[in-house]
Amino acid sequence: MSPGSNKSQQAEWARLIPGEQQVPHRGGKKPPQSIRAFVSPNGETAFDRAERSSERALSLLLPAPLSSRQGWQWAQAIVIDFVLVAVNWLAIGALLVPLHLLFPDRYLFQFAAGAPRSLLGIALLHATLITLLGYSERLHAPDTGRSAQRPILLKSILMATAILSGAYVLQGARWTTTILFLAAALLHGCTLSLWRVQASFRRVNPRNVLIVGSAAAARRIASYIEKNVAAGRKVCGFLDNDRGSRDGVIGKLADLAHIARKEFVDEVILVEPTDPRLTQCLVREAQRLHLDVEIVPELFGCNPEGEEIEWINGAPLIGIHAEPLPVVTLITKRLVDIALASLALFVLSPFLLLIAAAVKLDSSGPVLYNAKRVGRKGQLFPCHKFRTMVRNADELKNALRRKNERSGPFFKITGDPRITRVGRVLRRYSLDELPQLFNVLKGQMSLVGPRPHPLDDVAGYDIEDLARLDVTPGITGLWQVTARRDPSFQRGIELDRDYIRRWSLGLDFRILLKTFVAVLEGSGE
Repeated sequence: MSPGSNKSQQAEWARLIPGEQQVPHRGGKKPPQSIRAFVSPNGETAFDRAERSSERALSLLLPAPLSSRQGWQWAQAIVIDFVLVAVNWLAIGALLVPLHLLFPDRYLFQFAAGAPRSLLGIALLHATLITLLGYSERLHAPDTGRSAQRPILLKSILMATAILSGAYVLQGARWTTTILFLAAALLHGCTLSLWRVQASFRRVNPRNVLIVGSAAAARRIASYIEKNVAAGRKVCGFLDNDRGSRDGVIGKLADLAHIARKEFVDEVILVEPTDPRLTQCLVREAQRLHLDVEIVPELFGCNPEGEEIEWINGAPLIGIHAEPLPVVTLITKRLVDIALASLALFVLSPFLLLIAAAVKLDSSGPVLYNAKRVGRKGQLFPCHKFRTMVRNADELKNALRRKNERSGPFFKITGDPRITRVGRVLRRYSLDELPQLFNVLKGQMSLVGPRPHPLDDVAGYDIEDLARLDVTPGITGLWQVTARRDPSFQRGIELDRDYIRRWSLGLDFRILLKTFVAVLEGSGE
């Protein structure tokens, strides 16, 4: 690479690195630089420090192996295997209880059904042995394909069964107990295999991968990822300075920030060695964008060892940066969403039926309005609401665009003629949004988060506005309780970014409390 090209590429990077150069934007102001836009111009407050301290305290409760994303995937698979084996043994015990009553003199039935505590101990011991032996053989590793899992699973179950059976025979149990252990092993093999078959067909939230380089090694890794969808990755494209926009190359190295936001990239894999200075810039930029960064170490002259190495089609990958996950609080948030949404639906079910009847009697059309909304990482989902407008409201929207009172992509007008009589009451007290509790149960929404926008609103986003799609949308949020009547689209985006930056369980509960007060006051539109 010539010195001239190095300078030009470094100049390109200067556009992306914070503080290097200002770029004109709408209104003549410097735009927020992707994740940098999440930083408050007022600096860190005492509230922010307190929230960070509580997050660190929660992270101390998490075992060290679970602090990485790969470790958490391992743990999830291990727990599922453990629970399935234990449940199988409990099912065997329940099945053998009537046989014990019919044949009380048979030793095998006495052993299996006559001592529930002993059977529970057998279940826990067998489950522990199978999961530990499987773990030692990388059975639960995300990069172990289903074909490779079969012999490992069979080996783990047979070895665990042999150890368990031998231990009980040495303790004085009759050899006929081996029949019981072998029958349980057969059941375990079928159950754990069926679970893996159905898991391989799931396509839930794959991690979007951007590959730096587009030569043979990069193509080999991309081909493997595309063929092994169950591993949870999806290739967005390649970055390459030399090959132009062809064969899957979607940009140059300097386009990382733009493409990462546009394609909702989670992970960057460095496959081919590039100019060291540009590589360092790329890694720093990926860290600033909160992306995981991995390299193919053999191509960079190193051969590290350790459990954090991941293998893709024979090529070792080593993580040089992993974005920390607030696993404890994320799981707690999801559990709180499920618990509160279920409780609200149970308590409010008679009230929901009354609202549905009022909507139906007030105007013709369906009771529910299922609007297409853009959720996390651009995924579309039907957002459930009680219908508050006339049946052809969407067709009338374009004709009313010139009366829009909001800036930016937002659309809102006072006295909207499409709203029905019952709809005005429902909107005033935000009752039309109660069916979104079903979206929360399905995982498409959260109780608290940025509001999901319609497709035509999202089409008007600038590239930095897509940052609000990094998280699950919510029924209520910081914007709703602080600036609901503010007509500025940019103000709403800034509040969404502020919520994402400061997010904590405590902040969610404060927003929920303020939302409840706002609903009672009837401050909706």
